[in-house]
Amino acid sequence: MMDASRSESLIAAGRLFHQRGWVPASGGNFSYKISTDRIAITASGCHKGELSAENLMLVDSAGAAIDPARRSSAETLLHCQIYARDPLAAAVFHTHSVASTVLSRTRNSLRLADFELLKILEGIETHEAAVEIPVFENDQDIRRLAAQVDAAMLNGQGRHGYLIRGHGLYVWGSSVELARYRIEALEFMFQCELEAARVGGSSD
Repeated sequence: MMDASRSESLIAAGRLFHQRGWVPASGGNFSYKISTDRIAITASGCHKGELSAENLMLVDSAGAAIDPARRSSAETLLHCQIYARDPLAAAVFHTHSVASTVLSRTRNSLRLADFELLKILEGIETHEAAVEIPVFENDQDIRRLAAQVDAAMLNGQGRHGYLIRGHGLYVWGSSVELARYRIEALEFMFQCELEAARVGGSSD
């Protein structure tokens, strides 16, 4: 059974993300974990800025729809991988901002250093820190992509989130609210990096 409060928090996050240009059209997907074998996730094709409770559906830990008449996001297995890998993960957000899309097209990882907002990420207590956000190649075979992400996480990469090349950001947290905060923090830092690259590459 879905949690009405967490569903509303997810819906509110979708409105916020859309207002900021991070989930255009039907881009992005969101979820929260109900139990070890139940996940509430956005249904395929719905507009994330106009979500309602009817746009959320239940899948099991393997990504199979509880109601076979409904279809979840094609990327459901990426959510399942995060929940399986991190037992503290309670919510996952995937966004499609301009900054994350552009930066991920030209880099194999994105290094973020000396930002105050790094402190919203797990285990970081000072702005005098740096994190690497890995970039994975986009792949229409989501099962294969999920396996690549899982292998990287097992090797210590992607602790704070990851990017898919030309496609967007995946972030999670121990609550819907914390996952949202981390999306906001990382998207802000990505925007700063994009602006710095633009200014640094400009000429008089």
